[in-house]
Amino acid sequence: MDLTSANFTNSSTAGPPSSVSGLRTLVPVGLMSLCFLVGFPGNIAVLILRPNWQKLSRLTQWLMMNLALSDLLCLITLPIWIYAVLYNWTLGVTICKMAGFVVHCSISSSVLTITALSVQRYMQVVHPQRCIRFKMRLLILLWLISMVLSIQALMSRQIIKDHHQMSCFTKYNSTQHVAMLLTECFFGFSSFIITACAYIFLHKKLNQAVFFNNPFTFKLVTTIIVTFFVFSMPYLVFNLVMVGGVLSNNLKIVAFYPTGLNFFGGLTFINSSINPLLYAFSAWHGLRSTQDNNTS
Repeated sequence: MDLTSANFTNSSTAGPPSSVSGLRTLVPVGLMSLCFLVGFPGNIAVLILRPNWQKLSRLTQWLMMNLALSDLLCLITLPIWIYAVLYNWTLGVTICKMAGFVVHCSISSSVLTITALSVQRYMQVVHPQRCIRFKMRLLILLWLISMVLSIQALMSRQIIKDHHQMSCFTKYNSTQHVAMLLTECFFGFSSFIITACAYIFLHKKLNQAVFFNNPFTFKLVTTIIVTFFVFSMPYLVFNLVMVGGVLSNNLKIVAFYPTGLNFFGGLTFINSSINPLLYAFSAWHGLRSTQDNNTS
């Protein structure tokens, strides 16, 4: 059995849409356009301005910049996906493969960066003498792992014709599909477990940590990490449900995969556009707290 999966954009239509298909087109186009208009300039501003980051350690600053860069790379593909929703895919197989690769690579980089941020928080407080100092090597390693994990997206992307429409799809047989879903689940849940353990162990040391006398760093990093997993966990749970559907040959669950992936995968773009707002709010809150302390 061949299973063809779509990403956030694969409900593309051609010509004047009906009321139902028009709604299915306008909703994702409007959402993606909003994410791009907010997130793209927002992440550029974060990379340039680095709002109130002087209170962060050097490694934390590098990781935050890497997260903003990952978000930027994810969002930069949105005009392509918007075009794919509105029209047939006419951009060729090369752009199809590269756009899918960039999205997967940026998402993997975000997950690894979030995990590294969590471990960095723990190490900086509990074992400062062992804190990671090789910033550039760490970032290179993160991106190398992300690219390796994204090779499957590069290889599986194809141009598929369906009902006189050309679309950019990822195509697997059932065995490949299960392997891909389980790999993503293992990667995502492993990162979540590492992050959760780092914060649980760190919480036990909070009273001893002078580092957290200034709550700005703790609140900012924690908010970013929690927000990331709030948006990514539904996708991981969805993958587990799909694994069960494929293994049990439940055609109803399998048929839901493109629709579910459109929705849960789309949360990634929303998360990438929200992060700059978190930076801006934290910077404003930090500045306001500083002004209040100076006037008191």
